[in-house]
Amino acid sequence: MQNIRSLFIALAGITVFAAMALFTVSLTLAVGGILTVLMAARAISLRMKPAPVRAKTNSQREMRIWNDGRGTIIDL
Repeated sequence: MQNIRSLFIALAGITVFAAMALFTVSLTLAVGGILTVLMAARAISLRMKPAPVRAKTNSQREMRIWNDGRGTIIDL
C-alpha cells in the first residue's frame, strides 16, 4: 500500500512539474510573439517616415533656417 501511495504522489509531482513547464513555455512563446509583432511594426513605421531633404543654394550667401512655430522657414 505504501508503494502504491508513493507511486501516485510521484506521478502527481511529475504531472504538476510538467504542467508548470508547459505553462512557462507557452507564456514565453506568447511574450516572444508579442515582442516580435511590436518590433516588426516599429521597423515598418520607421521605414515609412520620409527622409529629410537638404536645401542647397548656388550663391555665396549664408542660408538661414528657422522655425516660427507654424513651420520651418528656409531663407536662401
